[in-house]
Amino acid sequence: MRKFGFLIHPLSYKDVLRYEPRAAGKGRPLIKKILEWMPEYKVSDIHGVRSKTGGEIEGHFVAVPILPEQFLELPREEVLERVIRGANLAAQWGCSIVGLGGFTSVIGDGGITVSERCPIPVTTGNSYTIAAAIQSLFRGAEEMGIDLATADAAVIGATGSIGSACAQILGNRVARLTLSARNATRLKNLTHAMQPHVTARLDWTNDIAEAVRKADLIVTATASVSNVVEPEDLRPGAVVCEVSLPHDVSRRVASERDDVLVTEGGNIKIPGDPNFNFDFGLPDATALACMSETMILTLENRFENFSLGRGINLDKVLEIERLAAKHGFELAGMRAFDEPVTPEQIAHIRERARAAKASGNGRASSVSAVEQARPPQGRAKPPVTQVK
Repeated sequence: MRKFGFLIHPLSYKDVLRYEPRAAGKGRPLIKKILEWMPEYKVSDIHGVRSKTGGEIEGHFVAVPILPEQFLELPREEVLERVIRGANLAAQWGCSIVGLGGFTSVIGDGGITVSERCPIPVTTGNSYTIAAAIQSLFRGAEEMGIDLATADAAVIGATGSIGSACAQILGNRVARLTLSARNATRLKNLTHAMQPHVTARLDWTNDIAEAVRKADLIVTATASVSNVVEPEDLRPGAVVCEVSLPHDVSRRVASERDDVLVTEGGNIKIPGDPNFNFDFGLPDATALACMSETMILTLENRFENFSLGRGINLDKVLEIERLAAKHGFELAGMRAFDEPVTPEQIAHIRERARAAKASGNGRASSVSAVEQARPPQGRAKPPVTQVK
């Protein structure tokens, strides 16, 4: 039977306990040091992924057991070697393609070096991640009654491969689009390069809060290890689609902004009766879009380097979206902050947003007391790096 491999890693200390329950009670510095010493290993066997066309595949999850901050803190060559070892393990276990999950696709050159040093094809999953993010954002816009043709949108992490592709797609669907990321020069160049090819009026800023305050629709696609979207910056009725893990949106939004819809952009319902033999904290038969791309390519017998490097081919985004539909992959139910979002919650958010707008509070947040309590110099802005 055809097989795929997929590299995963813990996203938080909570995830470490899911990977290794014996870590409970140990201090964080010790856990990080143990993770540095741990080798790559097979986490689980995957069964029951069946296309609606009848094909069935198997796979393995392979751990590169370090945390997001360690991907950024440890020497790059050392981390890259760990990713390559993980990909090669998938090849040794008979996989015909391997996907790079989370920060394993961020480090280095977006999988190109890994593919050069691995005997099987490699994909980052970015193409289907982009397709799923746009689908999720547009679903949220429909739920909140936002007219795309007149909407203001923002992409945070716009100079990354996922962010820039999302920006190109949104640029022909919305009225105004603000691009935001850390590097002002790259942002300016991207904006000037994009403007002749999109219908939206473009703007750019490396002030994330400014970009968020302008927007009805927001896509976050960063590799930041801290929050980049805060509740006091969001418009009532805004829709935020999180593509990134760890989360970009502050959990304070969940408790302080019941007039804003947040949705995780990459959760996909897998066809068949899949058993991952591992708990991701997602509902049954649900996986991330980057994982799903690897499965789709395996079902399609497309053993090739599909999504690699820093640039994204929009034709491939459309192609993987078509192949996903062919095999029965589709958006899973809406989730935010690792919990399901019910129709009743969405209805409540719509009502609260209408009330906030009717009261004239159309741009500022409903938690101004929080903002007023901040030091006069304002809050520090976390660094933003590009995702994948």
